[in-house]
Order: sequence, then structure tokens, then C-alpha cells
Amino acid sequence: MELSPLWISLKVAAAATLITFFLGIAAAWGVTGLKRIRAVADGVLSLPLVLPPTVVGFLLLMALGRNSALGHFLEAIGLKMIFTWRGAVAAAVVVSFPVMYRGARGALEQVEEDLIYAARTLGMGEFTILRRIMLPAAWPGIAASAVLTFARALGEFGATLMVAGNLPGKTRTMSIAVYTAMQGGDRELAFKWVAVITCFSVTILILMNLLTQKGFKRKGS
Repeated sequence: MELSPLWISLKVAAAATLITFFLGIAAAWGVTGLKRIRAVADGVLSLPLVLPPTVVGFLLLMALGRNSALGHFLEAIGLKMIFTWRGAVAAAVVVSFPVMYRGARGALEQVEEDLIYAARTLGMGEFTILRRIMLPAAWPGIAASAVLTFARALGEFGATLMVAGNLPGKTRTMSIAVYTAMQGGDRELAFKWVAVITCFSVTILILMNLLTQKGFKRKGS
């Protein structure tokens, strides 16, 4: 059993989670300050959550392919995206972003407004309020969202297959390995990868529940 899909999946999920963590918090913070166009912004940022992964993959191909302006620019500076590990990360980022964004937004919205108003009265800037008040108070929810984001990135299949392909040792993740094994009639290998993915998923869900319970205990104390 070749273990490269495991390491590729972990590497892609870790990179995607790191990128999405900061993007999701920044987007959640920005949306919480909106009023009139908040519903529109929230819908746009949550769109990858409801679109089929193959549609997301197609849109990424159009955006990052060498025929697009962005793809041409990236290749000009030496960053080829299509059928590379970077493409797998890009697909995982886009697909898992709504999970981090919505979780972070919900956690930030749970911070008591009185604390924010008091901080503003004391002359704190908005970024200082975010860093010193909102993030510490919302941290359990944000951490749980990051864990769930990692799980979503770890299990990504459709968009990754379209953007990064199925290159052994380079872009073949565990989910794609299951698909490849079934296509080749090797059910035993497919079952092994399913077992590995399931173990990771159960562990991640337990960790997320522990973080969520920790957040409830902090609020109740």
C-alpha cells in the first residue's frame, strides 16, 4: 500500500487550512461590519459550499488555466497551478473556505457587544478590538471551525481531480486513491483508504466537539 496519498492529503489539507484560517477570519470580520450588503456578501462567500465540487473545479480551471490572465501571470512568475500540488491546495482552499468563514463569523457574532462598545469608548481601534477582545473570546469556536476546515480539505475530491489531476506521488490524494482503486477493481485497497479517511474524520470530529464544549464551559463560567 503506497502511502504517498496520505502524505499528499495531509500536506494539502494543512496548507489549505493555514491559508483559509486567515482568509476566513478576515472575511468574517469584514462581513460583521457590513449592514446593507451583508446578505449579498455572505451569499457570495458561502457559494462554494452549495456549488457541486466539479463546478468549483471547472471555475478554477477557467481562472487558473494558462489561457486566463491570472493563469498566464502565475506561469510567467513560475507558479504553475494546473495539474500540480499547488492546484490541489487552491481547490482545497476554495472548497473549504466557507466552512472556516461561516464558523468564524458565527463565533465573532457571539462576542458580547457590551465589551466591544466599552473598548471603543476607551479609544481602541477596530483591529485592536479584534485582536485583544474578539479573537480571544471567540477562540474556541474559531479553533473548532479550523479543525472542521481541515477535515473538509482532507476529503476534497471533485475540484481537486479537475484542477490537479490524478498524478501518483504528486496530486493523488486519499479520496482520489479510493476512486482509482475502485476504477481498477482493487476493492481491498479502496477499503483500506476508506478506513484511513474514516479514522481521521472520527478523530477530527471528536476534537471539534471537545473544542466546542470548551467554549460552552467558558461562556457558562
